Amino acid sequence: MSWIEIPANSDFSLANIPFGIAKAGGKTFAATRIGDSVVNLDALDNAGLFDGLSLPDGVFKQETLNDFIALGKSVTNPTRLRIQELFSADNAKIRDNTKLHNDAILSLNRVKMLLPVRVGDYTDFYSSREHATNVGTMFRDPNNALLPNWLHIPVGYHGRASSIVASGTPIHRPKGQTKADDADVPSYGPCRLLDFELEMAFIVGKPNQMGTSVSVEDAEDHIFGMVIFNDWSARDIQKWEYVPLGPFLGKNFGSSVSPWIITMEALEPFRSASPKQDPKVLPYLEMKKDHNFNINLEAIIETESGVSKTVSNSNFKHMYWSMAQQLAHHTVNGCNMNVGDMCASGTISGPTPDSYGSMLEISWKGTKPVAMPDGTERRFILDSDSVIMKAFCEKDGQRVGFGEVRSKVLPAI
Repeated sequence: MSWIEIPANSDFSLANIPFGIAKAGGKTFAATRIGDSVVNLDALDNAGLFDGLSLPDGVFKQETLNDFIALGKSVTNPTRLRIQELFSADNAKIRDNTKLHNDAILSLNRVKMLLPVRVGDYTDFYSSREHATNVGTMFRDPNNALLPNWLHIPVGYHGRASSIVASGTPIHRPKGQTKADDADVPSYGPCRLLDFELEMAFIVGKPNQMGTSVSVEDAEDHIFGMVIFNDWSARDIQKWEYVPLGPFLGKNFGSSVSPWIITMEALEPFRSASPKQDPKVLPYLEMKKDHNFNINLEAIIETESGVSKTVSNSNFKHMYWSMAQQLAHHTVNGCNMNVGDMCASGTISGPTPDSYGSMLEISWKGTKPVAMPDGTERRFILDSDSVIMKAFCEKDGQRVGFGEVRSKVLPAI
């Protein structure tokens, strides 16, 4: 229980305590969220409420969380617990201090949430068996939908970090080369088959030196937390370019993330088993405990007039390859990861059509249009549409959520 009012079914219970970067009154500061209140952590620090936690001066004045995260879990975890203590129902230090209360606690509509970390590098994995099978079935032999390596390694590619943006940032429809099946040569113009990908991403919280690797057992110590990740995709551009080197212009024009990083500690009660891995993985990928999480996912299309429809209800627990395996594989060759690096899951599809994580699958290459409540149809995403993704965990009456990532599609420039 907290002395701050927390609406029923709020993603941001006292059990959560996420971290983000907010801007209000011309100032940028690190923040957490409880219910619909945004808490200025710099104001609490200035009041001496984090004394004894080994926090450097001004760490919550930064424009990103990188410096805070780099302090390590021996500092960030006690900080999170101190915040829980300060906002517990019987703690009056902030509650009864009118000036501090007014300085530190802001209503949600008074702040703008920014990208929480400086993303130095970004990797996108391809770790949902259902999604990979659906795509392989569409474009290859259904009996050999998965390529030979897929069940042996967490497949991934190096994406574009500079175009990762915070929720609320519009995305312009990309342009590029496409080639129709009945055309002899490619043509240039705006993407016609714009798609979302329902994903989650983890933020690296502890670096490893170049030439060293991170084991599956140690991986979660290197992961600070998670965000919702919408990896926008231009399917027609991607189809023409992806052989032989994979995604390029079809992916690098924009990825949208939710603003609050949910810590691994907040997610601990929702740990889940991964799907059975067969054939047996190589020893460096073996898991000795559960490394997956039961996170409910939702994707919504909203028209310019405000009409909306949920088009996917999936779950992170469907991931064939866990985050721990992804990080272990990413570093097994000695690749050095840095604080703030982001690794996305790849599209998360479940076993049934209502749990598919992209319009490519939901509309099955455009052959099964989705009926919207206003009488229109969607095969892919149109200009002026917004895509909203939500995620939350719930167990034994306890809820920890991610809020949402929302992005509107603008016409090509």
